[in-house]
Amino acid sequence: MISVSHPTGNTFVRALLKELDDRKEMGLFFTTIGCGHDSLLRRPLQRRSYPIPTRKVITHSWPELKRLIGSRLPFGAARRNAPVDWIYRKLDQWVADRLPKSETTVIHCYEDGARETFKIASELGIHRSYELPIAHHATLRRLLQKEAERWPAWEPTLLATTEPEEKLQRKDKELELADAISCPSQFVLDTLPSQLRKEKPCYVSPFGTPTPSPTTKTGQNRHANEPVRFLFAGSMSQRKGLADLFDAFRQLKTQNAELHILGAPMMPMDFYRSQGVEFIHHPPCSHQRFLTQMGQCDVLVLPSIVEGRALVQQEAMSQGLPILVTRNAGGEDLVQEKKTGILVEPSSPNLLAEKMEWFIRHKNQLPSMKKAAQELASSYSWAAYAKTIMDNGFSVERKTLAG
Repeated sequence: MISVSHPTGNTFVRALLKELDDRKEMGLFFTTIGCGHDSLLRRPLQRRSYPIPTRKVITHSWPELKRLIGSRLPFGAARRNAPVDWIYRKLDQWVADRLPKSETTVIHCYEDGARETFKIASELGIHRSYELPIAHHATLRRLLQKEAERWPAWEPTLLATTEPEEKLQRKDKELELADAISCPSQFVLDTLPSQLRKEKPCYVSPFGTPTPSPTTKTGQNRHANEPVRFLFAGSMSQRKGLADLFDAFRQLKTQNAELHILGAPMMPMDFYRSQGVEFIHHPPCSHQRFLTQMGQCDVLVLPSIVEGRALVQQEAMSQGLPILVTRNAGGEDLVQEKKTGILVEPSSPNLLAEKMEWFIRHKNQLPSMKKAAQELASSYSWAAYAKTIMDNGFSVERKTLAG
């Protein structure tokens, strides 16, 4: 019986649960708040409902309810994200306590929520599958510390530069106890310590792509006088290269461009407005509206410093946008140079400006690039993502894959 543990759930957790249930291999899903597809609560708990029967959703709700209530109180709003690590640890220990009484043969866990579960699973002989959603913490901290030196005013948006040592030790222990490690991109896989890759199966399982919006129109010619609309989507941080994008936009030799930013600010909006760049800000919204707004732009620009696999790349491509991204965004395989997008080096605003100029000069190629981007993105399915994990991570027999 294969069980899964995740505190809050997300798109890729749901994809894995659905594939497991379809194959009739789903054991238990341990989470904080949630219900299955057959529950009367599935509509009010839409963001916490899962495509499996409710009897297989095992919840430990009180810590997460306490966090959610506290985050909405006036004195708790400023610390809205602070308790999230605590929720991961609470669920981890709770799952560890219940694992001996379950019939689990394989347990699949995620970064920051696996150490105690894996300890008990190891003692019980339960196979331990692990999913690392972002680059290894040593690479993450090294790259972001450089950014803090390059852009000191943006350092508060980097967050990971101040993670406590105890948290990093927990991450290392989780990797050590895992029997197999899933990474969302080759970039993430390459950041794993070489010894770790020699000792156990470490593999890439790319995310799937959402279904295109019915309102999306790809391959359409824009009026010759209309500016090229560049879109940045995600948290407004230098981890995603926003300072470099602002720098590059200031360098553009033409005014025939618009910058749209779709995401949540991590600093007061006055900070971003003071960067000397005119941009149109779209606040966070529903996912469908998010995709629709994407489809109204021309090119996704994501000059990320470090990611796992930024899902926004495939979301944008699904809406017909070619991408201008770094390898560190985790989507190198999505870029067919000057066909579906362009790769650019991270931390290189001068080069980024040159690539943006290319899109402006070759605006007549955008219709064909939009179509090619959508076609490539559609070849990545969530079923294939889940199947890769099941085929590579859930084998009870130990094996070594080439790293």
